Amino acid sequence: MKIYTYLSVFLFVCIISAGCNPVKDTDKDKEKKVEVKPKGEKSVGEMPVRVVELQPSEMTHDIMSNGKIVTAEIAELYFDRSEPIINVWVREGQHVRKGDRIARLDSYRLENELSKLIPDKEKAMLDLKDVLIGQGYDPDNNSSIPDEVLRLARIRSGLDKIEMSIAQTKEDIRKCTLLAPCSGKVADVKIKRYGVSKSSEIACRILNDHSMAAEFTLLEDELPFVKTGDRVEISSFATDDTYKGRITEINPAVDDKGLVRVKASLESAGGATDGMNARIRIRKSLGKKLSVPKSAVVLRSGKEVVFTYENGKAIWNYVSTGVRNLENVEITEGLEAGQKVIVDGNENLAHNSAVIIKKS
Repeated sequence: MKIYTYLSVFLFVCIISAGCNPVKDTDKDKEKKVEVKPKGEKSVGEMPVRVVELQPSEMTHDIMSNGKIVTAEIAELYFDRSEPIINVWVREGQHVRKGDRIARLDSYRLENELSKLIPDKEKAMLDLKDVLIGQGYDPDNNSSIPDEVLRLARIRSGLDKIEMSIAQTKEDIRKCTLLAPCSGKVADVKIKRYGVSKSSEIACRILNDHSMAAEFTLLEDELPFVKTGDRVEISSFATDDTYKGRITEINPAVDDKGLVRVKASLESAGGATDGMNARIRIRKSLGKKLSVPKSAVVLRSGKEVVFTYENGKAIWNYVSTGVRNLENVEITEGLEAGQKVIVDGNENLAHNSAVIIKKS
């Protein structure tokens, strides 16, 4: 038992001695811990940033809205009678030119009526001659017959009525062939060959794809900033295509939601389709102003701050801002032209932070 006690005391003394006399690093060990910084490497703590020189530049006030691209001219085609359809020459999406045939009705019944009217006209002409001869006039010399006498004779003979019926029947036969009133793309074809037309239903539509517009709404407090003729940019959500245009119509009435309907024509609409959803941007020029990219403005303690680059340091500047658009913020106080503004890498900077300008 005493032996175990002596051993325990001996081990305890050894542990205490080791803790009180730490092993010192040799000069060789120190050399291993020294880090040699490669030549040209930034100092510890330098943050890479991107800067731009602040100069007055064109500033715009942007008004944004969502809307639709629509066809400015749409022709709705109808047959004005119910007859069997014997031909349909178009399909949806097909491009047609003005005057191209769209579809045709069976005109047999009308042509039969016309053929019956021809003998009736010949009989009426004979009756007209009889009336004129009975009044002592030469029916073959109309110039010698007073206008009023000739008019009454045509009525008594029934010639006027027959000629009107013939003209109407010929027009009805002509209307049996539906023609494109303008160039464009065929849409919403509702008729089929061997079907029966209905005068109350649209046969199809022709969309003039060379005349497109954008329809959108603005808030009533934005109305004073826009006028007809203002330029707009229309960006399609589906294709990312951007079109230029001008405002052509502004509805003076404000609806119950506080919105105003606006319409703008597209200068070029290649690739645009009726009904496409789009983003509309109205840019109002405010002249040249001191402005910085939106990324340059950060919040510190609830205040707007812009960092400038001076001799390898990030300098904290409180600023007052004015107009904002999608890209830039107007600076009204706090900065001067010629200063180098940090626009990237400023998220975690503090005043006098060490920074280095990115090479690209």
